[in-house]
Amino acid sequence: MCATPVSPSQISSDPGAAEVASQAANSPIVVRWRGNEAYQTSFDAMREFTAARDANTPDEIWLVEHPPVFTLGQAGKPEHLLVANSGIPLVQIDRGGQITYHGPGQVVAYLLLDLRRRKLMVRELVTLIEDAVIETLAAYNLAGERKAGAPGIYVPEGASGASAAHAGAKVAALGLKIRNGCSYHGVSLNVSMDLNPFLAINPCGYAGLETVDMATRGVQADWRDVAGTLAARLEANLAAHAATLPKVAEAAATDPSAEAAGMNPAAEAAEKEAAAYAAAMDPAEAAISGGQPPQPQADVAPAA
Repeated sequence: MCATPVSPSQISSDPGAAEVASQAANSPIVVRWRGNEAYQTSFDAMREFTAARDANTPDEIWLVEHPPVFTLGQAGKPEHLLVANSGIPLVQIDRGGQITYHGPGQVVAYLLLDLRRRKLMVRELVTLIEDAVIETLAAYNLAGERKAGAPGIYVPEGASGASAAHAGAKVAALGLKIRNGCSYHGVSLNVSMDLNPFLAINPCGYAGLETVDMATRGVQADWRDVAGTLAARLEANLAAHAATLPKVAEAAATDPSAEAAGMNPAAEAAEKEAAAYAAAMDPAEAAISGGQPPQPQADVAPAA
C-alpha cells in the first residue's frame, strides 16, 4: 500500500511541517534504463512493483523500448484492431484508453509514482507528462500541442517544414493506471519507427487518426538521447510541482476557506478522481468523425 493521505484535520499551520511535506513530495526519483524489453515483462514488473510498494518506496521512471506489440486498454474494443492476422501480438492490459502500438524506435516512459506523497491530482499528472513531451520535442525544434479530451501530443495546425503535411497527427500517446493512490503505465514518444503497424489499428480508438514520429517530421535523433531528455523533463516538472506545495500549505493555514475551495483537496476527492481516471473513459462512446476526439466529460480525465 502507498502512503496514507493526509486528511484536512491533520494539516498543520507549522511552516516546518509544510517544508517536510514539500520534501516528501520532492523525494528523489530512480530512473531505470530497462532497454529493449518484452511488453509482458514490463507490464508484470509494473504491477508487481506497485503491489509491493509502501510509504517509503522511492518513485521510479522506467525507460523502455518494446518489440512490436499492440496493447488494448481495460475498456478497449477489439474491433479497433483492423487487421486480425498482422503477426503482431495483442496484449489486454489495465491502463485507460483504447488500442495503441509499441515498437522499436519508440521511447516508452513508465511513471511509478506515489501520487498521495507527491500531492498530485491525476489530471495534474497528465498535464505534467504532456508538458514534458512538448518540452522534449522543443529541444529538437519540433512543436507539439494538446487536444481537448484526447490525452497525448499532436502536430500543431500551421506547423512548418516537414511537419506541415502532418498537422493533427499524433506523435505521443498517454495512458495511466492508478492503484492505491499510485500510478503506473505512462507515455510513449515516437522517435524513428516503422509506422505501418499503426495502419492496422484505430489509434487510441480514433478512426483515421494519423500517427507520426520525429523522423517523419525531419528530425533524426538517437533513441537514448530522446529518452534521457524526456526523463529529465519529467523529473524537472515533478520537482516544480513540489516547489509550489509550501505556498499552497501556507495559504491553507492562513485561510481555511482556501482548502475548502480546492487548494488542498481532501483524500476522498483524490480517490474519486483516481477511480474516475482508472475507469478508463472510452473515447469511442462519443461519435467520432474524421479522427476528431470527443469532448471530455466533467471530472473525467480520459486516457488515450
